[in-house]
Amino acid sequence: MASSSFDTLLQKIEIRTARAGIIGLGYVGLPLAMAVARSGFAVTGFDIDPGKMVALDARRSYIDAVSDKALSAEIDAGRFKATTDFAGLAECDVIIICVPTPLTKHRDPDLSFVEATSRSIAAHLRPGQLVVLESTTYPGTTDDVVKVILEGTGLKSGLDFFVGFSPEREDPGNQHYHTATIPKVVAGDGPEALALMKAFYGAAVSSVVPVSSNATAEAVKLTENIFRSVNIALVNELKTVYAAMGIDVWEVIDAAKTKPFGYMPFYPGPGLGGHCIPIDPFYLTWKSREYELPTRFIELAGEINSAMPRYVVGKLAEALDIRAGKALSRSRVLVLGLAYKKNVADIRESPSLRLIEIIEERGGHADYHDPFVAEIPPTREYQALKGRKSVVLTPEAITGYDAVLVATDHDRVDYATLANSAPLIIDTRNVFNRLGLSADHVIKA
Repeated sequence: MASSSFDTLLQKIEIRTARAGIIGLGYVGLPLAMAVARSGFAVTGFDIDPGKMVALDARRSYIDAVSDKALSAEIDAGRFKATTDFAGLAECDVIIICVPTPLTKHRDPDLSFVEATSRSIAAHLRPGQLVVLESTTYPGTTDDVVKVILEGTGLKSGLDFFVGFSPEREDPGNQHYHTATIPKVVAGDGPEALALMKAFYGAAVSSVVPVSSNATAEAVKLTENIFRSVNIALVNELKTVYAAMGIDVWEVIDAAKTKPFGYMPFYPGPGLGGHCIPIDPFYLTWKSREYELPTRFIELAGEINSAMPRYVVGKLAEALDIRAGKALSRSRVLVLGLAYKKNVADIRESPSLRLIEIIEERGGHADYHDPFVAEIPPTREYQALKGRKSVVLTPEAITGYDAVLVATDHDRVDYATLANSAPLIIDTRNVFNRLGLSADHVIKA
């Protein structure tokens, strides 16, 4: 059976007759679906959100990385369709899981989406399928959670079906790399699963990087994001130390990065955001407890980065006191940028939400402007902010605030008007200096 299932599926992949099913049509799943469809496979996208189905049926993309034109092209070619009916999984030869893996309020892994999705797959599992997890998680999840749930059907991994892991590497807003051009790390439960992973992803992306086990591939993703988290924490800490010494950390970094070896620039900010860096490192800290091993660097980095919003609001309050003679509790503040990074609409784990919350906890009033986010959608942590709308950025509106706090340096903002109209600016991104708009009322934080 193993040889028959493997040979049949491998042949389907090689001649592009295999149908791919992608579960979770968000920032990872929808771009992946387009890349796989463009490579010649028929793709069915699955999601529990009926709102996404309405948008996709109208050929309207809700993800910046996928244009309406690109979406329409794959639908017109008959290579992509989307549904909320998971019974269609039985028709799929390759099934890819791209669902969220958040943290609980105690910073423990929340695998509820992965587990529920795995049970949905199990309900329609048949011999000759490859099931792939792309959601970021701790080493061992694919084999100990997904595989175990699937084998509860009586079918066996490596004999009847195949299991693999390939970490997503999406970077919203990146204009240089997209799903098909980013090297793909792949792994499988056994040599046949790995061969299928290499064949499938090799058909859809520019290059694949095979590793020895699913756990290794899971560790690769965590390592990439821990590396960024720790280095961002380092420059955030240096920012606070150098500020106390009267040294501009941005000038230091700009000079240090001229060294052609042994240094890579990372930049400070108001905190960490996005679907990876604020969350993924804690998957490893949780798993490490099983081995009674501390993860001091990771946890310290988390503490430093989590403290940044409060540090920034502290600098805001200090500047208001010294420059305007006004308490934060009596001030109106405009937070510039709600998204977690420039030129995207993604607000997942955005420090801007925490900044607004802290300002209002201290008695101030906070509004926001973001050219990409017209209204604050529902979030798990910030329910009270739901429905607030972006302020229109006019000189008259700007002068009505005691301070502007730059949290995200979107390019689609008139910074010259801000510099001329705002009485006080707290810049966490060094954007005014970069644009040659430095002034006495612009304070770096």
